[in-house]
Amino acid sequence: MELSSANSQPIKKNSVPSGCELGINERTGRLQWCPGYRFVKVLFVIPAAMLPVALLFLVLTRFNVVGSVKYPDRQMNYYPDHSNQLEEIQARCKPVRSTLSEVLDVEERDILRDLRTSFIPSKHVIQVLPADCAQPERYDGLLAIPDDPSQSDLVNIYRSKRSATRQRQTRKSVPQASTWSNKGSSESIRATQVDIMKKYMDLSADPCNDFYQYACGNWERVNPIPKDKAGLDTFEILRESLDIVLKNLLLETRDGSLVDIENTLATTLKPIETEHIRRVRKRIIRKRAVLNKLVLKAQIKKMKRELSTHAALDSEENNAETKARHLFISCMNYSLIEKRGLQPLFDLLQSLGGWPVLNPNWQSDNFDWLNLTAHIRKFNNDILIVEWVGPDIKNSDENIIQFDQTSLGLPTRDYFLQASNKKYLDGYKQFMIDVIVLLGVQPEIAKQTAEEMIDFEVQLANITSSVEERNNVSVLYRKIILENLHEEIPEIDWTRYLSIIMERPINSSEFVVMFALNYMKDLVLLIDQTEPRTVANYILWRFVRHRINNLDDRFLQAKQKFSNVLFGREKSPPRWKNCVNQVNANMGMAVGAMFVRKYFDENSKRDTLAMTHELQQSFREILNETDWLDTPTKRLAEMKVNAMSLRIGYPDFILSHKELNEKYADLEIAPDKYFENTLRILSHIRRTDQNKIGQTVNKTAWHTAPAVVNAYYSRNKNQIMFPAGILQPPFYHRYFPKSMNYGGIGVVIGHELTHGFDDKGRLFDRDGNLYRWWSDHAIEAFHQRASCLVRQYGKYTIDEVNVQIDGESTQGENIADNGGIKQAFRAYTKWLSEQTDPDVLSGETLPGLNVTNTQLFFLNFAQVWCGAMRPEATRNKLKTAVHSPGKFRVIGTLSNSEDFAREFSCPVGTAMNPGDKCSVW
Repeated sequence: MELSSANSQPIKKNSVPSGCELGINERTGRLQWCPGYRFVKVLFVIPAAMLPVALLFLVLTRFNVVGSVKYPDRQMNYYPDHSNQLEEIQARCKPVRSTLSEVLDVEERDILRDLRTSFIPSKHVIQVLPADCAQPERYDGLLAIPDDPSQSDLVNIYRSKRSATRQRQTRKSVPQASTWSNKGSSESIRATQVDIMKKYMDLSADPCNDFYQYACGNWERVNPIPKDKAGLDTFEILRESLDIVLKNLLLETRDGSLVDIENTLATTLKPIETEHIRRVRKRIIRKRAVLNKLVLKAQIKKMKRELSTHAALDSEENNAETKARHLFISCMNYSLIEKRGLQPLFDLLQSLGGWPVLNPNWQSDNFDWLNLTAHIRKFNNDILIVEWVGPDIKNSDENIIQFDQTSLGLPTRDYFLQASNKKYLDGYKQFMIDVIVLLGVQPEIAKQTAEEMIDFEVQLANITSSVEERNNVSVLYRKIILENLHEEIPEIDWTRYLSIIMERPINSSEFVVMFALNYMKDLVLLIDQTEPRTVANYILWRFVRHRINNLDDRFLQAKQKFSNVLFGREKSPPRWKNCVNQVNANMGMAVGAMFVRKYFDENSKRDTLAMTHELQQSFREILNETDWLDTPTKRLAEMKVNAMSLRIGYPDFILSHKELNEKYADLEIAPDKYFENTLRILSHIRRTDQNKIGQTVNKTAWHTAPAVVNAYYSRNKNQIMFPAGILQPPFYHRYFPKSMNYGGIGVVIGHELTHGFDDKGRLFDRDGNLYRWWSDHAIEAFHQRASCLVRQYGKYTIDEVNVQIDGESTQGENIADNGGIKQAFRAYTKWLSEQTDPDVLSGETLPGLNVTNTQLFFLNFAQVWCGAMRPEATRNKLKTAVHSPGKFRVIGTLSNSEDFAREFSCPVGTAMNPGDKCSVW
């Protein structure tokens, strides 16, 4: 059929159609309706023509035939345009410096929340977060910017999905430690361990004079302290190995390979061929009758594809492991962090009412310090008032709101109050000045503000209680309803404060536990006597000092200067280490799931559980042999041992994708919003914490990430926990002799078990309640034995800094060390006595080490504590730590051990076998 006229009249001479058909105007190329004269044009022509034209337009639009589609010619957000993806990646992934925080950047409450002990000092980390640089959100050639703004969200979803799945070249994995890859024969594993142990030993040293020197004398020569660390010990090396494993897991793609950002090539989308378009047009012209069917089929396919894509996107976005990887991406995306600059921080501060030091026009008329601290608490930061929800220490089945005194900007109050610490206080003040100047304030104003804040914090430190004053938790504890608390401290509106934090009304009849009543009374007096501008500056400084972890390198360099003063660290660690630590600290269960699925040896869980039961039996035997405990107290103590719950490796729920995803369901993570991701995580932690109010305590729950190198005992749950990360050499390997495993993880088990009966653990009964269940006679006998350890360790001096150990502060850990090794050796010798197979017995030593199987037990125990620390870090540790330095955890423990002295034939009177020994358990 022809359409011969300019006005597209559909009638051809001598060929008038009897019906209605579609035709193409040869001049315009447009599809038009060709009605016959038997149709009523007014009623049918216009509406009948619009439908097929619209359908055809949709089809042609899909093939970019018609319509003016706008394509962006540059990156929309924060990235400059680059000629290819490789160039862009190279520009973004430049080497950067970051920092691992020491003890000052932990945004968690280190007060009485879980009353938990750890085998070693926890690795404190700031909240940051997963793996190498991410692909930026770039234009996808198949997706045009819609004219309809309502469609922009869908476009962004598609962009994010396609960016995340863009094809990349891969590189080979970083070599894994054989212990995590489960590779190697028994012989090769043992031979490797022998080489390591011999390197550390000083065979010229007399084990009966200084066993630490004998076991670890060559440590510092073999392992010099890196410039980016305050110290290096066995645990740090294990963490380094584990961090590499976690980094690779966070970098892994679906096929198991690693993303190679530096060498990833851009994926070029092929343009639609003109010939293809022409064929489509011809087909439409020829197949007019099937036009509607074609359009309908295409629309159905499109809808199915969109539904499938949306389902995949929803699944991917709600996946906990994907969220963890996005956190890592946002942390590693330094180029974007740098481009965004200070605006995210400024916006946050503005939402909190503004930081006076940044705003000369700040007015104090409407300043409300309680309101400000409550809103900052919503980001899981406790400033001036520490608040949390957790088990009531006198009723461990009940979650209750609890309050305590503030933490400070330096490790302890002594840093502010003792003149000998002026160096550290000056360094802290300079840190304040540097940060404020970087935010755009004149140096003179920054200095004056810093001095005012320091003066305020010194006064704040003065009203806090010392560690020694807080040893008796029973004296600190006070359960009270909010209404009565308000009567005692009317200056603080407790219900308003809690309502802001919990984002719901709080009843004044709600019970809370207060651990620092006198501090709160002094706090309101101090605030009343201080200029509001200074109080506001201080509160926001304490918040900002954590937020600079999410800013560019200038702030991290300022932080590094302060770390050098405080810890002696010469440079910041690589950024990836910081990011790995942060994602593990904040999404530990998601990271743990990845780790456990790929690397965890289930044999270690079974062996550790069996060993734990053996050590429990050892403790029962030791308990029954004691002559200083009365029978009723012994019976209750045995009941507590029997009631101890064990958590080994990981919680089962992390292997269920559904349950794991539910844990992080309300957490939104974007790969390009590091600053906001951190705030969201802090809010998520706070919500999880606060939502426990009114719920029964779940004593089976895990509160520790599986992929960490440590072990824990919870006093108010009477629970021992051994995460998967510690079940590695030198603590455990399935191919190690039992002597080494008992001297490694066995001692750790005994250590944590003994914590239930140390100076603080003994105050809690088998259900985890603070309760006086010991007789007066037993308490007095315990104190006599514990005071022996206090005196013993108090005499040890660290020569490098000429400072003595605080025997009082470390007594709990020292009791646990001494009890743990005694139980572990007893369990090992009992196991040994039950073996009759000569091959098993001959396998209890290591070829190449000239030690017996029982000596190997003690040697492995000692080498766990090999290490070295910079003088500044040593001073800080001695001021704050509850653990003795590693050297004295070896010397102090073994010099009290009759078993050690016998196995090494040490004469009585030698340093390692003194005539007078201390023993509690």
